[in-house]
Amino acid sequence: MSPPAIALPPGVTPEAKAAIDRGLSYLSRTQHRQGYWANRGTYGAYPVAMTGLATLALLMDGNTTTQGRYAPNVDRAAHFLAASAQGSGLIAASEREPRSMYGHGFSMLALGQLYGMTEDVQRSRELHQLLASAVELTSRSQSRDGGWIYTPYSGGDEGSVTITQVQALRSCRNAGIAVPKTVIDDAMDYLARSQNSDGGIRYTLRQRGGTSRAPITAAAVCCWFNAGQYDNPRAIKALVYCKRHIKPRLLTMPHFYYAHFYMAQALYISQDPDWDEYYSGLRDTLLTLQESDGSWPSAVGDIYSTSVALVILQLPFNQLPIMQK
Repeated sequence: MSPPAIALPPGVTPEAKAAIDRGLSYLSRTQHRQGYWANRGTYGAYPVAMTGLATLALLMDGNTTTQGRYAPNVDRAAHFLAASAQGSGLIAASEREPRSMYGHGFSMLALGQLYGMTEDVQRSRELHQLLASAVELTSRSQSRDGGWIYTPYSGGDEGSVTITQVQALRSCRNAGIAVPKTVIDDAMDYLARSQNSDGGIRYTLRQRGGTSRAPITAAAVCCWFNAGQYDNPRAIKALVYCKRHIKPRLLTMPHFYYAHFYMAQALYISQDPDWDEYYSGLRDTLLTLQESDGSWPSAVGDIYSTSVALVILQLPFNQLPIMQK
């Protein structure tokens, strides 16, 4: 007799599950022996950022450092990210790495979720210290306006890096790492003051009259909803803007994967009435974009888009606390 079929959550078809399995297998095969992943796109390798995102995708399959079919991959990735932590608390290949705050933020996001799953006492202590130092670095590098920019010592700010740090801090705080309330409050105020009259978020607070950007707006909505602010008028207005501009089948949209990475989270965790239709449309689009080797290609890089596609497709499995309803 064949084993009983595993029940899939609503929206996840057998074809989607097969695509997820192929994608996870691709990540497993492309991980370097030292535990990291590196992009092969035109934007650069970014091993720390890519390892944070790929680890997130594996965690959503139910893997930890000791349990799950890809536990060895998660274990190696966690060791790599821990080894990448600088004395300052920055998680990066080096203190001078360009755009290091992206990798720092995605690493905190993934390791914050992993910390809550870690059974080994010694490893749990090590992760706690690593994340506490990372939170301190993020807190110290916040601009006077409440945001962040590509490197921790520049003193500037812009929307996408700010959102990466906010979600990373929430992941850490949800796992029990102390995060100063004023840092979160100032960051959320930064996003609020970056909102235009049409509901969209512009690239940076200082860009008065700047054009609203749908991908950054979706990410901001995700931050408001992660904080449980589902009734926040600014979040509601921003989400309405996103629904006008971010469509599951609009492949010509700039930053397609980035936009849907956050849009999908926002709709799912808020139990938005449009979730079912949105997910089914995006699911079908993503299935048409997957290569035979299991990857999702993009200009940014295969590890980036594959990890993002897997996070989106696995949302209905409701595995990670920060992405749960």
